[in-house]
Amino acid sequence: MADGKIKRVERKARPQAPGIPLSRDQEAMIRVDHAGEYGAVRIYEGQLAVLGARKGSEQAVRDIREMAAQEDHHLKTFDRLVNERRVRPTALEPVWRVAGFALGAATALLGEKAAMACTAAVEEVIDEHYAGQIARIEDDPELKDTVERFRADEIAHKEHALASGAEEAPAYPLLSGAIKAGCRLAIKLSEKI
Repeated sequence: MADGKIKRVERKARPQAPGIPLSRDQEAMIRVDHAGEYGAVRIYEGQLAVLGARKGSEQAVRDIREMAAQEDHHLKTFDRLVNERRVRPTALEPVWRVAGFALGAATALLGEKAAMACTAAVEEVIDEHYAGQIARIEDDPELKDTVERFRADEIAHKEHALASGAEEAPAYPLLSGAIKAGCRLAIKLSEKI
């Protein structure tokens, strides 16, 4: 630098972190699916906190526990994928922690059918979301297989919720529409943030 010129330092490319190289789309898929499964676990925790204390809700509690166990398995799978593939989880996790539980508890306070309406609405959006992902995944058979299997579980949850009287919940169209809109917004935010 004695002659007044700034010496340029050449930067070497950093070595790739261990893990599977991912496209931005794949990273976003794993991030949002991880967040969604976390939200589903929290929704069921909120529902169980309310319905578990209510006499006469034993069957609904058993059904919700069964669906919650599947969602917990989904979450653990995405936990593994986030770690193995070094995907940054959503920064909105604290929001989904509170919002998921609150949604589950609030719908359960409205009754079993409203809790099932919540499940039906959430799972309808997730079914559409997973279908879109499956259509885009081309070179990642593990991720595609995972999403396909979990989509089948989500469809079964939706069908069970509908068979359990979801559409008989008070103000079902309004309740369902609001939950679907919230889910779609959560998906968009979690893909990016």
